[in-house]
Amino acid sequence: MIKVGMVSLGCPKNRVDAEIMLKKLQDAGCEITPEEAEADVIIVNTCGFIEDAKAEAIENILEAANYKKDGNCKALIVTGCLAERYRDDIKAELPEVDVTVGLAGNNDIVDIVQKAYDGACENRYGKKEDLMIEGERLLTTPPYTAYVKIAEGCDNCCTYCAIPKIRGRFRSRQMVDILFEIGHLVEQGVKEIVLVAQDTTRYGEDIYGTPQLATLLKNICRIEELRWVRMLYTYPDLITDELLDIMAVEEKIVNYLDIPLQHCDGTVLKRMNRKGDRESLEALIEKIRAKIPDITLRTTLITGFPGESEEQFQSLCEFVQKVRFDRLGCFAYSEEEGTPAAAFEDQIDQQTRVDRAEIIMNDQLGIAIEKNEAKYGTLQEVLIEGYDDYIKCYFGRTRADAPEIDGKVFFTVTEPQVIGTFVNVRINDSLEYDLLGEMEGEVL
Repeated sequence: MIKVGMVSLGCPKNRVDAEIMLKKLQDAGCEITPEEAEADVIIVNTCGFIEDAKAEAIENILEAANYKKDGNCKALIVTGCLAERYRDDIKAELPEVDVTVGLAGNNDIVDIVQKAYDGACENRYGKKEDLMIEGERLLTTPPYTAYVKIAEGCDNCCTYCAIPKIRGRFRSRQMVDILFEIGHLVEQGVKEIVLVAQDTTRYGEDIYGTPQLATLLKNICRIEELRWVRMLYTYPDLITDELLDIMAVEEKIVNYLDIPLQHCDGTVLKRMNRKGDRESLEALIEKIRAKIPDITLRTTLITGFPGESEEQFQSLCEFVQKVRFDRLGCFAYSEEEGTPAAAFEDQIDQQTRVDRAEIIMNDQLGIAIEKNEAKYGTLQEVLIEGYDDYIKCYFGRTRADAPEIDGKVFFTVTEPQVIGTFVNVRINDSLEYDLLGEMEGEVL
């Protein structure tokens, strides 16, 4: 029996890939271990989207390589986006790596692990479009929450983004397969489903002729025992009235939208190969809030994109202050080789990129504090995620908080509670992005 350890980095979509590989290995008789020191084979499933992600991947690869000296590790395998993107460079730059596996190679992970364990270190690649996008999974999330990938790849071709080059063309899963998977997960005890894709709002366009996210959501909501349905990566272009109307009436769909806007200035957006401008984006957000008054809006922004003037940055700051997003992440532009934006001549120095991102995040912190203070006295439905021994209280998330991204609710109780259940919490204080309160009433 081969003991396999895996470190999976990056986005939830990459995590789903990892879970499918782990299930294949487990079904083949491998023992999956969380202890890298005990593993015969270690897999590092990497992200390679931006510079920080690449640095994190390399750090984890080097840490895993130490177990070839100080542990049981006989082979170190690198999978994921970094392996796909830098096929010819990893072995040259990181000789500690025994095998690199492109995305299509995930399909053959059992054979790859067996051969690597036996000393036959053979890299495995193929057409990225052959990456398996569905299959049984060994969940690495808590038992009450699961990510479900509804599509793979991307056709948007934003000029700063390497995802289409790494992951290939946009391709949706069949709706019946998604519904079957979610039904199976719910039977296993999953209460919250988080739909992910590079662009969830485009789901179904390639196989059904028009986007079908709203129809998919209708069908998901018919699954009994499912409590929450959440969507990430909903692009503004295809947030339709139909989608908003479904969200407004279906109780299981949490009133939460993650809309990666990246900027508000029309000229900057056009150079990013994205649509819209400040006026159209403000109109969209106004419409969303009119249809769903208690909506939680999250976005991501990029500062220091090539050619971003001081005036355009100030407009972005004004936009953030006016719109007052509930959740916001801002990132300094990362100059990615092979992308059109990397060849633009009007690059902005790194310090300016970082400084501008910090200004946005400082502004957002003030907004977040005010929004949290507005919740004092309210009763919030909370999914219990754990107990903090240090501060002696439970913690969890509300409908307004996506897993691993947003804040927590820390709350006191009079009796022990069960992780993965839902309770009402009366909010009475906050700590920047987190809420504090007391449980009120019985388990929901």
